[in-house]
Amino acid sequence: MNVLIFAEQIDGHFKKSTFEAITYGNDIAKTTAGQTIAAVLGKVDNAHLSELANYGADKIIHVNNDKLNAFVPEAYAKVVAEIASKENASVMVISNTYTGKSIAGRVAAKLKAGIASGVISAPDTALGFKVRRGVFSGKAFADVNITSSIKVLAITPNTFDIKQDAKAANITEMTADVSDSDFVTNIIELNRVTGKIPLTEAEVVVSGGRGLKGPENWHLIEDLATALGAATACSKPVSDMHWRPHSEHVGQTGITIKPNLYIAVGISGAIQHLAGVSSSKVIVAINKDPEAPFFKAADYGIVGDAFEVMPKIIEAAKALHH
Repeated sequence: MNVLIFAEQIDGHFKKSTFEAITYGNDIAKTTAGQTIAAVLGKVDNAHLSELANYGADKIIHVNNDKLNAFVPEAYAKVVAEIASKENASVMVISNTYTGKSIAGRVAAKLKAGIASGVISAPDTALGFKVRRGVFSGKAFADVNITSSIKVLAITPNTFDIKQDAKAANITEMTADVSDSDFVTNIIELNRVTGKIPLTEAEVVVSGGRGLKGPENWHLIEDLATALGAATACSKPVSDMHWRPHSEHVGQTGITIKPNLYIAVGISGAIQHLAGVSSSKVIVAINKDPEAPFFKAADYGIVGDAFEVMPKIIEAAKALHH
């Protein structure tokens, strides 16, 4: 069966999650003797488009329409569904990012497809088409068998390894049948955080909470993040008090992340916060309260004052990387 992957890009560059999705889709195509097809919307040069071939894309369909340079869910969903139909794709793979979540359901509705979001396993095709997905904020799993002829899978970022499988992919330019009625929302202004590792892409995250006592002490978080090549994050109270921007808030009402290493400094570990970080491969909690809930979820815990512990860890991290 042919597998179509929505290759998400920002300003002409592909995200790590896109390469994960290509790898995942390519594995499905291999087991079903189908083609791995990548759909790219918006302005991307050929040098970057050809990167997708390194991870298994047999065919790259590029819709280079200026109207699609800014992400509009309704228009993107229409174009992606159109490509899926033209390419006879039986499976659609979308990364479960903010962008992916915005179009996955719409694409499924247009294709009359079954959909599974938050997918964390490869499909089991022994008896049907079964995938596992995270539910209840990652505290449980659900096995879902998709019985429709067309299937949409929204896979969880940072779950699947990226594998190279270089192919001589054919890049095809396509014109999209979009009109003004497809753009029911308009992007007036777009401000992105630059110069930082995106939280959803980061493999190491250093996060701080109210235990840091004020924004003037945030250099402890930033110094450790710099030493480790990590992204910085914060708890909801910290962003609510405007110590840090809301773009760094991780938790149930913020960003959900799944890094290889999550270091929580001065965060108690409320259930709402844990919901956004519990899928981290390794969690380290630093808190002076030995009864802090975070210690129950952490793989490693340090009971101590952050203002005494952090300088020592920063010093050790700098020595490790020099």
